[in-house]
Amino acid sequence: MNSIAAASAISLPLSFYRTSKLQAKKLKGGFKVFAIFGEEEGLVEKKNTWGTLFNVEEPRTRILQSKGKFFDANQALEVARFDLQYCDWRARQDLLMIMVLHEKVVDVLNPLARDYKSIGTVKKELAELQEDLAQAHKQVHISEARVSTALDKLAFMEQLVNDKLLLDRNSIDADRTSLSPSTSSTSEVTVKKTLPRKRLNISGPVQQYHPLMKNFWYPVAFTADLKVDTMMPIDCFEEPWVLFRGKDGQPGCVQNTCAHRACPLHLGSVNEGRIQCPYHGWEYSTDGKCEKMPSTQIRNVTIRSLPCFEQDGMIWIWPGDDPPAATLPSLQPPSGFVIHAEIVMDLPVEHGLLLDNLLDLAHAPFTHTSTFAKGWSVPSLVKFLTPASGMEGYWDPYPIDMEFRPPCIVLSTIGISKPGKLEGLSAQQCSTHLHQLHVCLPSSRNKTRLLYRMSLDFAPLLKHIPLMHLVWRYFAEKVLNEDLRLVLGQQDRMNNGANVWNLPVSYDKLGVRYRMWREAVENGVKELPFSKST
Repeated sequence: MNSIAAASAISLPLSFYRTSKLQAKKLKGGFKVFAIFGEEEGLVEKKNTWGTLFNVEEPRTRILQSKGKFFDANQALEVARFDLQYCDWRARQDLLMIMVLHEKVVDVLNPLARDYKSIGTVKKELAELQEDLAQAHKQVHISEARVSTALDKLAFMEQLVNDKLLLDRNSIDADRTSLSPSTSSTSEVTVKKTLPRKRLNISGPVQQYHPLMKNFWYPVAFTADLKVDTMMPIDCFEEPWVLFRGKDGQPGCVQNTCAHRACPLHLGSVNEGRIQCPYHGWEYSTDGKCEKMPSTQIRNVTIRSLPCFEQDGMIWIWPGDDPPAATLPSLQPPSGFVIHAEIVMDLPVEHGLLLDNLLDLAHAPFTHTSTFAKGWSVPSLVKFLTPASGMEGYWDPYPIDMEFRPPCIVLSTIGISKPGKLEGLSAQQCSTHLHQLHVCLPSSRNKTRLLYRMSLDFAPLLKHIPLMHLVWRYFAEKVLNEDLRLVLGQQDRMNNGANVWNLPVSYDKLGVRYRMWREAVENGVKELPFSKST
């Protein structure tokens, strides 16, 4: 893929103007970058009254002309800058229109004018001007939003182009060093073209989890669900564990199997901060040490335990053999949000397939037609815009920001808009938001423990309505069931040999990056791809 491919990830804000004519410049590889060449009818020419604020050259006269040749990356970036300048110029014209209309209102209300106009005529003119002013004010707000969106997208494009150019340069250098001095430049091109393109192959029965996948902190439960003197059995990487609180109130995680006769410990009880086996009463502390053996002489017996901590309203464990990382990721909702629901569900799907689904929004208007996407139109193009070195970004044209946070966490912030009117705004431009946390814990190869947290930055009183948590759970399950029937079908096909990532397209970017990250972990790569530190 040549360097201009990076530019195709950006949707330039040019189709907003009904009277503008668009001319498309075709790029290498079939991508297009649009620039405006048309004319605006009825633009107000009266500019001298307000000075240099409106004395700005119309940028379309300076747009790049390719003359049938391909744009390179820098030219594509310049086109984006010209389009941004056009948005700014258009906003100035809208503001100018408002000021001219205000002058017209003053003219209508001029005492001299009332001498030769009837009251009815003045009222009619004022009504027409009021309508024009309202429309002009609305257009100004739209222009402001479009300029803001264009600035965001331009920043992303600059990052994408810079990263892509660096990657291409490194690739060329590597090719040159691998060829002998006698090899011609023609041979270099041939070598690059014949290199096979790497593709994802996620097919066949789910294999046993690689041990390196365990070397992360995993959220396994919500703090509120683990009360004193209670236990919580969980499965993680096909091993049974049980959570409980010790004498100091801190959570612990030990294997859910008694050392005596392999009885499940969660069938017992918690006694003074120790979990007691229901079979013969052996008691274990949070570090796995057996501290009581009724009816026999006590022995030095210890069962496995995992590092276990509590942070941000969640309980975390480290199931791997490597020393635990010194810090835990923060999963607190953004400032100003209040948590309204925390839901846990066990689902009969492999956790990677569930993450694939959560990291994909393009399916919403087809899958979730009876829940949150009811009334959504089907956009002509859906993209996930993200820097080349990260696993976070935003969806275009939806007002949704999304992030994959290793090893199994999806965070999203959704701008709340009118039902069926979701397109056209970014999350920042919406006044109210819903923040979601999804944790997909790999219980086994065909089972996932899903932790879901929902937070809002509005309607705080909903938190205090009795039984409201049941309403949230009902809606969460309804949305999930729309996905589950499809993912279960995928899993069945995958187990029979189908590749669930056979043909990725542009809106699959975040899911593909998750799969590449996971593959790198399993291969023992030291510098993982798309990490913020690289």
